[in-house]
Amino acid sequence: MNPQKVSWNPDQYLKFGDQRLRPAQDLLARVGLESPGIIYDLGCGTGNTTQLLADRWPQSQVTGIDSSSEMLEKARNSCPNLDFKEADLEVWNPGIEADLFYSNAALHWLGNHEILFPRLLKKLPRGGRLAVQMPRNFESPSHTSITESVDSGPWAERLRPVFRSSPVSEPGFYYDLLSPHAEHLDLWETVYQHMLEGDNPVVEWTRGTALRPLLKLLNKEEEKEFIEDYSRRILEHFPPGKNGKTLFPFRRLFLVAKR
Repeated sequence: MNPQKVSWNPDQYLKFGDQRLRPAQDLLARVGLESPGIIYDLGCGTGNTTQLLADRWPQSQVTGIDSSSEMLEKARNSCPNLDFKEADLEVWNPGIEADLFYSNAALHWLGNHEILFPRLLKKLPRGGRLAVQMPRNFESPSHTSITESVDSGPWAERLRPVFRSSPVSEPGFYYDLLSPHAEHLDLWETVYQHMLEGDNPVVEWTRGTALRPLLKLLNKEEEKEFIEDYSRRILEHFPPGKNGKTLFPFRRLFLVAKR
């Protein structure tokens, strides 16, 4: 599923901004570049990761790339001193040689990883870095329940072609894909234990990401029915704890490839 076809809601996405930003910080800590000259933040969204990169390397030329005009409007308002461009990452070409391609929670929206990832790595000079974080939580009830809700209603035929139940492959796939083209490849996974507040907050989490392309295909009544069905399933798997907070484990895949 291509993100330029998804109508994004920046405010919904940022409801859990701190939790979503932590993997970006963890990825940044492992990049291993002292003073990159040109940096591109691929799938920059609301610009908070672009700001992280600019703060880490204030002398670098940092540009955020995204296909969502809604997200870019938020980014430009929040980070007026940074440069943002609208582009489709499946065909985007930097035009000039960069030192770092950084992408936090974006490339899983794109297909054909067997083409995309080597293409990005090969566009870097020797010593350049491709640093990527993607969610790999698709076997969790937070995501398998989406499949169940898709299949359970009259909307099934409309939604099945749109929903990709497992868009990110296992780590070994990316190792085999990139290691022939990389001097060094750092590959790891982390399961974050998010403590979320609110009424059935896992639903609110997925409404900001995985549910977006599905809900836009439903009318208001169908959307209400879908969310009620999904919410019931989620509450069975993620009930609130004694303190009222909900523990939400979330697996993410990281890689840093040195050209």
